[in-house]
Amino acid sequence: MSSEVKQRINDDVKDAMRNKDKERLNTLRMITAAIKQKEVDERIELDDSQVLAVLDKMAKQHRDSIQQYQDAGRDDLVEKESKELEIVKFYLPKQLTEDEIHQLIQEAIKATGASSMQDMGKLMGHLKPRLQGRADMGKVSVLVKQALG
Repeated sequence: MSSEVKQRINDDVKDAMRNKDKERLNTLRMITAAIKQKEVDERIELDDSQVLAVLDKMAKQHRDSIQQYQDAGRDDLVEKESKELEIVKFYLPKQLTEDEIHQLIQEAIKATGASSMQDMGKLMGHLKPRLQGRADMGKVSVLVKQALG
C-alpha cells in the first residue's frame, strides 16, 4: 500500500528542482527525510494516515518554533518557520473549524459513553483518527476537557 500524499510530495520535489525554487525544495526535502526516517525506524512503508501524522507533527513543531522565535524577537526566523509551515500545511487536509471540532467531540461522547475526566483517554483515542492532520490535537484536548469538565 503506497501513499498518495507521499507521491504528491515526491512529484513536488521534482517540480521545485526544475523550477529552481530552493526554499520550497529545502522544506520538501525536510518532509521527505522525516517520512523516510519514520519508515526506516519502523521498517514499514507509510500509508496516507501515517504520512499525515508525520506532517501533523512537523506542523506542530513549526508552530512551537514560531512561538519561541516571536518571544525572542527573532522576526527573521519567524518568517522562515512560517513559510515552511505553509508548505507543510499544504499537504494536510483542510483544517476543521472550532464548531466542527465541538460537533465531533459531542458525537464521540455519545459513541463512547464518556462522562468524566476518567474517560478522556478513551475519548481522545476515538477522536484522534478522525482529527489527525485536520486539527491541532492540543486544542482538541483542551476542548475535550471543557466538554467533560
